[in-house]
Amino acid sequence: MTMPNFLVIGAAKSGTTALYHALKQHPQIYMSLKEPHFFAFEGEKPNYCGPGDEDFNRKVVFRYEDYSRLFDAALYQIAIGDASVHYLTLADSCAERIRRHILHVRLIAVLRQPADRAYSHYMMLVSNKHETLGFAQALNASEGRRRMNWGPGRQYRTNGLYHRLLQPFFERFPQEQIRIYLYEDWNTKPLEVLQDIFRFLQVDDTFVPEVARSNVTLLPRSRAIHTLLTKPHPLKSWLKPLLPLRLRQAMVSGLKSLNQTKPPPLDPELRRQLTEGYREDILKLQDLIGRDLSHWLKT
Repeated sequence: MTMPNFLVIGAAKSGTTALYHALKQHPQIYMSLKEPHFFAFEGEKPNYCGPGDEDFNRKVVFRYEDYSRLFDAALYQIAIGDASVHYLTLADSCAERIRRHILHVRLIAVLRQPADRAYSHYMMLVSNKHETLGFAQALNASEGRRRMNWGPGRQYRTNGLYHRLLQPFFERFPQEQIRIYLYEDWNTKPLEVLQDIFRFLQVDDTFVPEVARSNVTLLPRSRAIHTLLTKPHPLKSWLKPLLPLRLRQAMVSGLKSLNQTKPPPLDPELRRQLTEGYREDILKLQDLIGRDLSHWLKT
């Protein structure tokens, strides 16, 4: 049975979707479907019960045979990969399972300033209508939600404790099998990051893929217009026989774009408080990965 020889383990909302699509273009790299999360739930289907968790539960690949089949089409590629952000979120259990199945695996993570990452993840769930609390309230609700068995993505604060989350991997795998990148490097010089990853995976590092921002969170300016465009409505039924399909699709796409706006910025004082809470973990992370992270502590 074929298994991956490298994993993109996270972090969520740190450019991993764009990285996945860039890696997938390389002719010597095979990527499975995005986020099977097998090593997070091996042998046991998740049963999270928060808003939107039902869809997540359904998509997780938890049977070994099903997971292995994801790589059956990898016939000639050198690097075979899986990108699942909850391998980092649920590191305590994932690291040992990964070591047991693929001891010589290469591990890749992209890390984002943790307060900014938390807010970005929160806003994504707001956009999906899976989060209704204000950000400060949602931070305070995390522990209660964990006890109620909501999915791990709602642990906005603890999912940014990167040193703590990476430690199980560094304890089980040699450092030369792990590459850690920063979100700001991926944002400003993606081709340099990709070339380094290609060398790490021992594939042709001269290949240049297209790199596009993915999974960008935007909010509707008007919920009423958003509902009109995305849900069944008598007006759309009336227009259907009058307008060709392509014209209807173009109109809907254009109206959706006009109705979108960027999320509001994170409150500076809340960002400062969050960042201060991450200070000790960030300082430990510096030593672990050998990168100066002092800019993450500036508020």
